[in-house]
Amino acid sequence: MPRAPRPDFLVIGAPKAGTTALHAALAQHPDVFVSDPKEPKFWLCDGAPPPAWRGPGDQHSQQEWIWRADRYFPLFAPAAQHQARGESTPFYLWSRGAHRRIAEDLPDVRLVAVVRDPVDRAYSNWMHLWSDGLEPEADFVAAFGREDERVRAGWAPFWRYRELGRYGEQLAHLHRYVDPERILVIRYRDLVDAPGATVDRVSRFLGIREGLVDSIPRDNSRSFVPPGWRPKVFGPVVRTGARLGQFAPPQVWRAIHPLSLGLLGDHPDAHRPRLDAASRQRLIEGYTDDIDLLGELTGQDFGDWLNPESRGSFAQRTATVTRLGERDAGADAATAGRANGTAREVSARR
Repeated sequence: MPRAPRPDFLVIGAPKAGTTALHAALAQHPDVFVSDPKEPKFWLCDGAPPPAWRGPGDQHSQQEWIWRADRYFPLFAPAAQHQARGESTPFYLWSRGAHRRIAEDLPDVRLVAVVRDPVDRAYSNWMHLWSDGLEPEADFVAAFGREDERVRAGWAPFWRYRELGRYGEQLAHLHRYVDPERILVIRYRDLVDAPGATVDRVSRFLGIREGLVDSIPRDNSRSFVPPGWRPKVFGPVVRTGARLGQFAPPQVWRAIHPLSLGLLGDHPDAHRPRLDAASRQRLIEGYTDDIDLLGELTGQDFGDWLNPESRGSFAQRTATVTRLGERDAGADAATAGRANGTAREVSARR
């Protein structure tokens, strides 16, 4: 009998924590079917359109939310009978309402929660919005401190730099609705450092074949737009365009958006600067209780998140992994060369 079109798994977590990278990796797996769009946000809604968020760009982005069941479930109809079907909306971990709706309507679904160092995640979140010209605050720490004010003003969840990284309390609430055996928590660090092993771990959890995906595509990080006259002059122009975007189809904004990045001084090969250790230390202190809770719930050690030194962006981290791999390979080759030379000397003496 054909299966009813519905997801077998959901990739959840937090924005800028690696959900897009994992989604892209799973899309390469022949036993997996992932939705298009990647992030429909259906379970954030309750049979009604999303709230009228009022932050920069919020209203135009809401046009892409799929809140109607007759549009959501058909997303999974093209899947082959043998494929595990899934979608990836990171906000499902944050949303208490989504926990209840998922548990009620998808009683057998499996959840893969991707978590990242909460300060690094928040910094990447801010940089994404800043580089898009939507974030008006040029200083990350100042923007981080304005969260409560922005929540009261009705800005969308993507602007909650601090709150989105409190995975412990989010997971504790999720456990009230979903059996922890159906939740797999993986780390952004492992996606970057050991992509093949991490995808295999997810594959085991989903009950599909292992060893078929060994790389993670580059994530959706933005290149660095340095503060200066360009974002000061053209940022308001971009934000005005985003407000007007609510009156145009989403594809119109996607076509125009690359032009706005050029106005802002976007440099494709530029990387954001690492957050300084002092600022990071001050911010991480607000997460220590939640990090402890996350460790208790998962049995994993997240103590490295307390380090005042940031590990950098996806591109910087993957470059580091590549350099270490090349260094180790070079060392192995040198060791093998010395061993072969010694063997030849011994053979010649004989």
